[in-house]
Amino acid sequence: MTHPGANTSGHTNNVTAAAEVFEKHGDFIRMIIRYHIGNEAQADDLFQDFFLSLISKPLPRGLQNVRSYLYRAVTNDVIDVAREAERDRTVIHKYARNSNYPINNSNLENAFIEEEEMNKMFELIERWLPHSQAQAVTLRYRDDYNLQEAAKKMDVNSKTVSKYISVGLSKIRQFLTVNQGNRNDCSQP
Repeated sequence: MTHPGANTSGHTNNVTAAAEVFEKHGDFIRMIIRYHIGNEAQADDLFQDFFLSLISKPLPRGLQNVRSYLYRAVTNDVIDVAREAERDRTVIHKYARNSNYPINNSNLENAFIEEEEMNKMFELIERWLPHSQAQAVTLRYRDDYNLQEAAKKMDVNSKTVSKYISVGLSKIRQFLTVNQGNRNDCSQP
């Protein structure tokens, strides 16, 4: 059994090591992120997330080419963020596309039906998710807020909003997977 304070020194060392990496290579890390991400707010979020990533998984000991390692690690994080965002969009669009509502050929009617389906999906989100998760998902995907705007609106930090969205969408994905064939059960939490 380990002593409760035993891990604290390890975490402190990891934070110190991450801070040193960011002090020495922060501009390089930010440049890589900006190269891959056009959205400044999202780039800032990813910059902060990468710092946390370095705390949880510090640079390997004896690393010969730190910049090469950082380039690969940051690029992998950017790819992961893009995949997660695409997966979230796919789930939302899949739900809207697979719902059992008829679609007419008229563009105006299609737009109206698509809007109705999206509204029903967000009603489902509000019923099935805790308030903070539902609010974060709604602000981000219905109201088109970026993470910083949603954080300001919710009076929390961007990382918290990101977590609410991630957990909330994961719960919705699980719900939709379980209830995919039976849309009548969607009204019961």
